[in-house]
Amino acid sequence: RDHSFHLDSPCQSMLSGTYNVRKGKLLLPVNRWTRRQVILCGTCLIVSSVKDSSTGKMHILPLIGGKVEEVKKHSHSLSFSSAGPQSQTYYVSFDSFTEHLRWHRHAAKMVSQRINSVDLSCCSLEQLPPNLFYSQDLTHLNLKHNFLPTDHRLQQFSRLRSLNLSNNQLGQFPMAICDISTLTEVNLSCNYLTNVDQAVGSMTNLQTFLLDGNCLSELPSELGSLQRLGYLGLSFNQFTHVPQVLERLTSMERLCMAGNSLDTLVLQSFRLLRFKHVDLRYPDLLRHVTQLDVRDNGLEELDASLFPHLEVLHCERNHIVTLKAKGSMLKAVYAQNNDLQELDVSPVPSNLTYMDISRNRMEAVPEWLCEIKKLEVLDLSHNLVTELPARLLCSSSLRKLSAGHNQLQKLPERVERPLLEVLDVQHNQLAELPCNLFLKSDSLRCLNASANKLEHLPPSSLSEESNSILQELYLTNNRLTDKCVSLLTGHTHLRVLHMAYNYLHTFPASKMAKLEELEEVDLSGNRLKTVPTTIMNCRRMHTLIAHSNTIEVFPEVMQLMEMKCVDLSCNELSEISLPEILPPKLQELDLSGNPRLNLDHKTLEQLNNIRCFRIDPPPTFSTNEASGGPAVWSHGYTEASGVKNKLCVAALSVNSFGGSREALYGVFDGDRNVEVPYLLQCTMNDVLAEELHKTKSEEDYMTNTFLVMQRKLGTAGQKLGGSAALCHIRHDPTDPGGCFTLTAANVGKCQAILCRDGKPLPLSLLHNVGLEEEYRRIRQHNAIITEDNKVNGVTDSTRIMGYSFLYPAVIPRPYVCTVTLTPQDEFFILGSRGLWDAVSPSEAVEAVRNVPDGLAAAKKLCTLAQGYGCTDSLCAVVVQLSVSEDCCCCRDHTQPPPSPVLGGYPSSGGSSIKERPTGDGSLPVPLSSCSEISSEISTSEMSSEVGSTASSDEPPQSSELPARGCCALHPACLTGSFQRQLSSATFSSALSDNGLDSEDEEPIAGVFSNGSRVEVEADIHCLRVEASLSSSGRERLLAPPPPPPPCTPEPLEEGVELTLGEADREEGWSVGCGRPGDDGKAMGKRRGNGSVAPQEKSHNLIEVAADAPSKKGGGYFTAPAQPDPDDQFIIPPELVEEVKEIMKQHQQKQQKTPSPDQPADY
Repeated sequence: RDHSFHLDSPCQSMLSGTYNVRKGKLLLPVNRWTRRQVILCGTCLIVSSVKDSSTGKMHILPLIGGKVEEVKKHSHSLSFSSAGPQSQTYYVSFDSFTEHLRWHRHAAKMVSQRINSVDLSCCSLEQLPPNLFYSQDLTHLNLKHNFLPTDHRLQQFSRLRSLNLSNNQLGQFPMAICDISTLTEVNLSCNYLTNVDQAVGSMTNLQTFLLDGNCLSELPSELGSLQRLGYLGLSFNQFTHVPQVLERLTSMERLCMAGNSLDTLVLQSFRLLRFKHVDLRYPDLLRHVTQLDVRDNGLEELDASLFPHLEVLHCERNHIVTLKAKGSMLKAVYAQNNDLQELDVSPVPSNLTYMDISRNRMEAVPEWLCEIKKLEVLDLSHNLVTELPARLLCSSSLRKLSAGHNQLQKLPERVERPLLEVLDVQHNQLAELPCNLFLKSDSLRCLNASANKLEHLPPSSLSEESNSILQELYLTNNRLTDKCVSLLTGHTHLRVLHMAYNYLHTFPASKMAKLEELEEVDLSGNRLKTVPTTIMNCRRMHTLIAHSNTIEVFPEVMQLMEMKCVDLSCNELSEISLPEILPPKLQELDLSGNPRLNLDHKTLEQLNNIRCFRIDPPPTFSTNEASGGPAVWSHGYTEASGVKNKLCVAALSVNSFGGSREALYGVFDGDRNVEVPYLLQCTMNDVLAEELHKTKSEEDYMTNTFLVMQRKLGTAGQKLGGSAALCHIRHDPTDPGGCFTLTAANVGKCQAILCRDGKPLPLSLLHNVGLEEEYRRIRQHNAIITEDNKVNGVTDSTRIMGYSFLYPAVIPRPYVCTVTLTPQDEFFILGSRGLWDAVSPSEAVEAVRNVPDGLAAAKKLCTLAQGYGCTDSLCAVVVQLSVSEDCCCCRDHTQPPPSPVLGGYPSSGGSSIKERPTGDGSLPVPLSSCSEISSEISTSEMSSEVGSTASSDEPPQSSELPARGCCALHPACLTGSFQRQLSSATFSSALSDNGLDSEDEEPIAGVFSNGSRVEVEADIHCLRVEASLSSSGRERLLAPPPPPPPCTPEPLEEGVELTLGEADREEGWSVGCGRPGDDGKAMGKRRGNGSVAPQEKSHNLIEVAADAPSKKGGGYFTAPAQPDPDDQFIIPPELVEEVKEIMKQHQQKQQKTPSPDQPADY
């Protein structure tokens, strides 16, 4: 049967793709193989028509209890059969053996599930599948996150013990569940329920009843008959008082009423419950309370000493200055993010094992902490502590001590065989470490002393033998010299060594030879000229980072088979030598910022197979150079993989946005997913270019960009999300002859800051439930806030891209900020979440203010974050500014140093050309490049509508332009000839998850590829004139001219015509290309770091321009196109007047077109 689905709803799609499918028996001749879209979702196989998939008609085949078998007579085929008397069978033929194996593996897990347990969550169901009722013995049924109404047939499951109907569209209490006496767990959260039916009293076996996130204000008295009920969830409803019926629930152990309108909780009749708001008129009844949670209440003072049996105290994210508690039974204290200055716990909490008082205003640490014999974790970071207790490092139980971001000038000298395993003292004022720290700390495995003033290190042993088991050592951003290197040799078990940004000139080979277990080394920002050759002894080495040195010789690290990442950017390399076979696991190689580096054809061919290979591109022609003025901005960027070598961030850079004096920069962070950042990077600049033409308001065009991009994320944005930050530089639209403005917008945790007079000026805002306005907004939509301050337990950002299944609680509407750039503005930084979690804005500004190169500055920020312990993916873009007093670019100003070009390209949005009369009456010349090739691609039936775009950099101006340099504010008079445009366009395809794993990708014949990168270049000629010409006129234009004199331009290529297209009426003059017969190629979007979004086999087709030059093998980078002096195109005299008239009509039509309405949040 067919069931209606919503493709715009959340869907746990494990695998999906378009394959040949056959229904019914394989031998019947009437059943033929047909191309269908197939999805393995939850516990079902979903089959739909490729053509009609968007209408929502699908066939659902339950797999639990069914069969999945190989079809021997057909290669790469599987048969899927459902259980029950009316079972159905689908045969699916896969395109490769790899896909066949993957589908077989996942489907086999589904059919092997217990028949008494069914999970149909996140399947977008509007009604229950009929086959579900064949299983009368079901005991566990999960139906959360669907669109199910109340269904009376639920009572057929007479043996059901657990039922989850949360996040559906019930609207009213499901009476049918009251007849299932076996139920012990029921979850009806987030269903807009206004009442609970009286029949609930018959569910006598119920033990857990969750009604959170509804519209309840009272409970029926019949609920009191549920004598086995131990957990009742009433959070985020509309209760103004505690229902009296709860007094009769004698087995109640847990009551959750967070997010209601309770002013007072009277404890006279309750003895075993948790409370958030307490009336202390009955203190004799508090003796049973063991856990107290008062997080996020705005408390300024807390006296928890009235709870004599208190074991766990949660009071995070308040404004508490003084905290008192009874210590006799206390086991854990969570008091971070307050204003604590005084901590009074008595008696000494002998059972205390965990204490977190980080991010407060503590100036001293209580001495009684040293007396606790069971304390294992102590977090004192981000306080004002100047000294630690003398006996703290002698504790026999303490295993982790975090005292970073304080004002410590030294550590206690007394160290007596502690069990300490992790010691974090970063961001203090330490000049030295205790001399016997390594000698006496036999258990120390990780030490982070970055961002101090260390000039030397303590010895690891007093003899050649060492008992050190130290595995991770972080010493970034100190004052260490070469003398310290010899003291490291005793740590023979060292795996991770970070000594970036110190004063190292050499790293002796003999010392490196003794560190054979090293796996990750960061020596960036020193003064090294070589990497020791004995690094070859480190057979487990997988990461070498040594950027921003003066290294001249490429180390022999390519012979280490475990190598995954090598970063030697910003050095003085001139050549590299490679073995015949590169390390099989090598994923990243960064050689950018080495201006003297020359790579031959063979070396480039060998390096092209690396997933992420970065090298300086050839210099390109910029708009700044076209105007003859100096560069006002230059940039550098970097990206770094996180855990499991996943790069979940992306950067965007368009130095010449829209072919004019504009620039666009962006940073995108998908947290743990790669799809959303890739899609944002590939598409967001094109969306902004379109909105810029539609919207005049400074804030509206940025807001609209984010809202439109949310829709373009398609299915990828349903269950996944990502943060984004954009910065757009342009002239003030209200004063085109005035200063530059910087417009910044962000959602999620990506942020931008501007350095003005050496101080950070925030351009972004973090939206979370801590903002009163955001909290009220999401509460209006009955969203649940979990204990870790996440909306429905998914994200702690209330405004973010994606996560559309959380709408309207979570929206993509950004915070927008516009500032006018002044000569005091030095640079601005865009960073991902991991960067700002580890590096404060003030430290970031101070760290890169004196770094002259944008690339080196971005590298330094990410290296500092990693040295401070960040393990997330990192991305940083640093844009250096040189703005004059009057914002004019005609005069000579100090140019920012050149920086490597990020792999973003100018937007493809059409450039509107206004007619400018010239002296000779000829047609005007466009000031900017007007080339555009746009292809809206349907990536698959389940894909998003992300389009693929090709655009070019600004072409050289005509040789007839005046030699005097002018800026965009004072343009020179232009001659009246059209110029034929030369451009090198990079085509990009949209990215959509089609179920392919990275190891399943195959090369595409005929397309130059480096694994997941595909690049095609096209030479695009000929302006497409927007005119409805007569047939005779068109024939004259397309006909080859007679043999031309020397000054006559070349004829038009065959197949290119001058037409008035619908797209041009909206976008202005643009470059046309492409013939219907051109061969399509599947390509990937080139990313900012040189890598690209993965290629797809089943979609992402584009048409390449006619007679486009083919990509030559042997490297990514080719010489830029050179302009032809005779490469001009002149309108025939007999058509000049006609073309001018058409252009005039076009302008008038554009002026009459009203601006579009601002879209909603979705």
